[in-house]
Amino acid sequence: QVQLVEFGGGSVQTGGSLRLSCKVSGPSGNCMGWFRQAPGKERGWVASLMTGGSTYYADSVKGRFTISQDNAKNTVYLQMNSLRPEDTAMYYCAANGGWRFGGCSGRQREYNYWGQGTQVTVSS
Repeated sequence: QVQLVEFGGGSVQTGGSLRLSCKVSGPSGNCMGWFRQAPGKERGWVASLMTGGSTYYADSVKGRFTISQDNAKNTVYLQMNSLRPEDTAMYYCAANGGWRFGGCSGRQREYNYWGQGTQVTVSS
C-alpha cells in the first residue's frame, strides 16, 4: 500500500520561500507529482518528477519552483521560491503507483495515490 504524507506548508509573505516535503511509503511507481488547489478553483498540476531525475513544471511555476527527491529518505520535495499571492493553495503530493513511459504527465487521472495536502498561504 502506498502512503503519502505532506508537510512543510505555512504562511509567508510575497517573495518568500517554502519547502514542501512528501514522505513516501510503499511502491510509488516512477512518477511523483505536486498539485495544488486554490479556494474556488479546480486542482491543477504544479510539477512532476520521474525516477531517474527528469522534471516537468507548469509554466506558472517554472523558474521559481524545484521538484527533487531524496531516495535515502523516501521523500520528494517542492522548493518554492519567489512566492506570490496566487500561489496560495492546498498542495498535494501524488504518485502514479505504476510505470509510465515517455515522461511524467500533469494529468491527475494518471496519479493513483494522493496525500492529504498541506496549506500554503502567501500574503501581499
